[in-house]
Amino acid sequence: MNVKQSKITEILRAGFTALNEGNAKRAAECCRAAMSLDRANPEVHFLVGLVALDMNDLKTAASAFGSVAKLSKNHAAAWAQLARIFMRMGQPARAEQALSKATDAGTDDPAVEDLIGVVASLLGNQYDAKKWYNRAVQKAPERAAYAVNLASAQIFLGETDEAEATLKTLLDRNDNIAQAEWLLSSLRKAETPARADALLKKAEAAKDPHSKAFLGYAAGKEFEDCEVWDKAFRAFSLGAAAKRSTLTFDEAKEEAMFAALEDSFTEEWAARAGGGHHDPAPIFVVGQPRTGTTLIERIITSHSAVESAGELQQFGLSIHRLTEGSFSDRLSPEAIRASAKINPTDLGREYLRASAPMRKDANRFVDKLPGNYLHLPLILKALPDARIIHLTRHPMDSCFASYKQLFAEAYFHSYDQEEMARHHLRYANLMARWRERFPGRFLDISYEDTVADLEPNARRLIEFLGLDWEDACLEFHTQKAAVATASAVQVREKPHQRSVGRWRRYQDKLVPMQTILRQGGLELES
Repeated sequence: MNVKQSKITEILRAGFTALNEGNAKRAAECCRAAMSLDRANPEVHFLVGLVALDMNDLKTAASAFGSVAKLSKNHAAAWAQLARIFMRMGQPARAEQALSKATDAGTDDPAVEDLIGVVASLLGNQYDAKKWYNRAVQKAPERAAYAVNLASAQIFLGETDEAEATLKTLLDRNDNIAQAEWLLSSLRKAETPARADALLKKAEAAKDPHSKAFLGYAAGKEFEDCEVWDKAFRAFSLGAAAKRSTLTFDEAKEEAMFAALEDSFTEEWAARAGGGHHDPAPIFVVGQPRTGTTLIERIITSHSAVESAGELQQFGLSIHRLTEGSFSDRLSPEAIRASAKINPTDLGREYLRASAPMRKDANRFVDKLPGNYLHLPLILKALPDARIIHLTRHPMDSCFASYKQLFAEAYFHSYDQEEMARHHLRYANLMARWRERFPGRFLDISYEDTVADLEPNARRLIEFLGLDWEDACLEFHTQKAAVATASAVQVREKPHQRSVGRWRRYQDKLVPMQTILRQGGLELES
């Protein structure tokens, strides 16, 4: 190794160390120093990509990892990073291509194998994800994140026993992995509150808010299983407050978004001529989270003519592309007003093009992103032959179900009672506007009615979709397909009414939520 190579190696080592220590500024300085010495060194560009990712600069990161791949065509780590970036940018076709390059290149690095698993999971292939996570865990059993990812894939695939074994092995090695405790709590109904008591104690002592949130929600779930309602609420509220402390939720910004939607998609807008793209394939299931959207999706996709495409971001991203990516915030009032001027035919075609990689071979597919209710007017205009199913649920059960659920990076309004209630009012008012402006164009289906009497509601649903009835739609809980949502365990059960009216167990503790919903005109007594 010559002096120049030795110097670059030293700088890169310092850069990677700085990045691992959270010093992105120092890592960026190392990037500049190394780049001045050798712009053709792939590891220099790789460090640039990692620093850009740390700063959430996806464009620079993609360019840097692309440079690595050009300089070193079999650099599996660079291709895997590109695949994840393309998924974050809403480009699944490019992500699949990059992932294929990563797997073809081959790797024995458990960090790269885990990353390949992450992208496979994002692409909806939980079987491949599990395979790669397994490889990573076998090589680096001490890395808790790899085992947590493996257990998550096993849960999505319905492999409850396997997930439990993975998590218990991890926790036997290190009982301070809060996310593992949270996942474990979801797998079985707790028989006694003993573990919940221990989890709550750990949650109250935890310094890290993320750990406190995982432990609080885990304890809450198990206290609920045992009908220890007071402690369950104490645990949920502890977890929610911890999670809320890690987030920035701009409520005024959300208010402006809802106002812009109402102002932009009026009766006059709806009456304008606009062809749209005529294709009956898409079925959209929309509403609030934790209201039965996964249940309805499973009923529909039990039909032989329908497949699940997952919770796709493709409609919103298609709007973004057709407004030429002019708005960094895709749901700003300015972006919403611009979206009302999009050619509906172009939008319909673009959505179907963008969602194609997430489909297999069925005639129809379900896009189960709950938040697509925000795009309902544009969906109806762009895809006039599509079908939209909207889940309804009692306002308090809906709000409380979200409040007591720890989500990934979504639904930032759900960790505070009053913020949750105000969001729900905005949502309910918007859906009322859509019913007025687009009468008969989408189907409201009640969660409560469906779990109380499955068959007539399932038949109504299938009839609305224009499909012939199949008895398999009543056996949705026997499906083997992966479920990559918070309902992964519940939807493998037969329909039940255990969650109906659950909020009343906590009625005296949910006064702030009830007060706002009542003031907003919602009926809570039914």
